[in-house]
Amino acid sequence: MTDILNARQLLDHLVSFPTVSCDTNLPLIDFVRDYFAQHDIDSVVIPNEDGTKAGLVAQVGPNVTGGVALSGHSDVVPVEGQDWITDPWNVVEKDDRLYGRGTCDMKGFVALAMAAMVKAKSMDLQRPLQFSLSRDEEVGLLGAPDVAKCLLDNFAKVEAVVVGEPTKMQVVTGHKSCDDLQFHVRGQEVHSSRLHEGVSAVMCAARFVEWVRQQNIESQAKMPSATAALYDPPFTTLHVGKINGGTAHNITAKDCYFSIDLRCVGDERTEDWLAKIQAQIDIIEAEMQAVHPDTFFNIHIMRGPAVVPEVEGKAEALARRLTGDNGSHTVAYGTDGGHFQKEGFSVVICGPGSIAQAHQANEFIELTEFHAGAQMLERLLESLQTA
Repeated sequence: MTDILNARQLLDHLVSFPTVSCDTNLPLIDFVRDYFAQHDIDSVVIPNEDGTKAGLVAQVGPNVTGGVALSGHSDVVPVEGQDWITDPWNVVEKDDRLYGRGTCDMKGFVALAMAAMVKAKSMDLQRPLQFSLSRDEEVGLLGAPDVAKCLLDNFAKVEAVVVGEPTKMQVVTGHKSCDDLQFHVRGQEVHSSRLHEGVSAVMCAARFVEWVRQQNIESQAKMPSATAALYDPPFTTLHVGKINGGTAHNITAKDCYFSIDLRCVGDERTEDWLAKIQAQIDIIEAEMQAVHPDTFFNIHIMRGPAVVPEVEGKAEALARRLTGDNGSHTVAYGTDGGHFQKEGFSVVICGPGSIAQAHQANEFIELTEFHAGAQMLERLLESLQTA
């Protein structure tokens, strides 16, 4: 295949790969690598530890500072349990919309970025265009540190990273942190008629979950700071979406597992919340171990750093020039952008589609949004022709 595919055709290919986070994304990565190679674009593939998944970075143009990187992720959320009216792995165009899993979040932008890379190859760029495609974004932004570091290790540093998550082409300059806290509570099994001699992991977990609920009530009741008021909702949230544990109704539960989705507003530190959480764990764990010393309350943390609005940020200024949007926007969802910012990149989130469609049955992107994304990247390519 040496033909140049347009963005719409590339989207067909990308959606056809069922890159649900629990499965491999290697066929999609191989497709991107091979397509770029056929157009004389070298890329670097970054495998994960067990080689079942990978990220990818590439560059077009001179290897000088001052370029722009386009960031997307390859994985999508599952479709099981959702009522789809179309095949989720086949793009269906209907009523000026493109339906399919990932069309909005965020293979639409990835397709546009791939098309821009190939077009850039035929242009006389004075500054480079870079491409970054991560793995496992949907399960904790796990691949973002790899691609951010790989860009720095292999190419000259860009002055701006555009993360193309769906923002309806609005220029988003900040988002909350998105930390995944995974808990394992170990109790002591006894017959429930002798519960005072055992420790129920489920009941201890439930006690902690109730504490979490109270934190949300207290946070929501407070007057938001000026920074917090930029977000919707304007306070830090802790959410328990799934809990599992126990053996039978008449046995104190030996194990219980649950997780917390922690999203901090920009002027609150994740570290402070983690200290507060640990203090509550210590209280509960001490009472558990007073009954049986082998009980515990463990926590595993996967960090998803916030994107913090920058003072005179180059990425923000670029996105405003390309889109004409001068509004002030932040979002509550997380992106790979926080990891890029941690590596010293200037970051903005701006892409086609609405986050309201992400993760939904019958996910779609409006054709007008898809075209608006293409126009933004066309303007970007023109800007890279000047030093």
